[in-house]
Amino acid sequence: MRAKHTLVLGLAAMVVLAGCGRDKRDLEQWVAETLNRPPGPVEPIPTVETTEPVTYSAYELRDPFLRPGRERAAEEGGEETSSGEYTGPRPDPNRRREFLERFPLDALSMVGTIELDDQVFGLVADTEGTIHRVREGNYLGQNHGRILQVTEGSIQLVELVPDGADGWMERNASIALGDDAVQ
Repeated sequence: MRAKHTLVLGLAAMVVLAGCGRDKRDLEQWVAETLNRPPGPVEPIPTVETTEPVTYSAYELRDPFLRPGRERAAEEGGEETSSGEYTGPRPDPNRRREFLERFPLDALSMVGTIELDDQVFGLVADTEGTIHRVREGNYLGQNHGRILQVTEGSIQLVELVPDGADGWMERNASIALGDDAVQ
């Protein structure tokens, strides 16, 4: 059995070595032709264009390395505390939440107004159809919306929404009479 394996390996080696002894005249001819060709033109080295230096002149613009909320808070009179936070508009964590603050603002609709003792109240319907009486200073909506003004045609309010930079910003909103969409 061992002799049989040795014979097979010997035959395989002879076949492999027979492939190496092939005629290489075509390869040698191609190399000779390539070496005899005259060299082609060499491409010139590309010229290096020098650029003019640009001087930074936007010192009066917003610092690109400050978060927008912090700069806005500084512009609006907010000051940096010792912990590095800026004071500015923030929701009052100690204020008791009102009933209509559990609904998104776009789920509430103004259905009318009523005047009692020379004060105009807005009538707001919640998602279950219950009518609520609101006035200036009340809160509604999930973004700490404080009512600024109640008119016969709309309720104007200001919301406090996160600014994306660990702060808050004010956003005006309104609910129009008979309009389910918030503006």
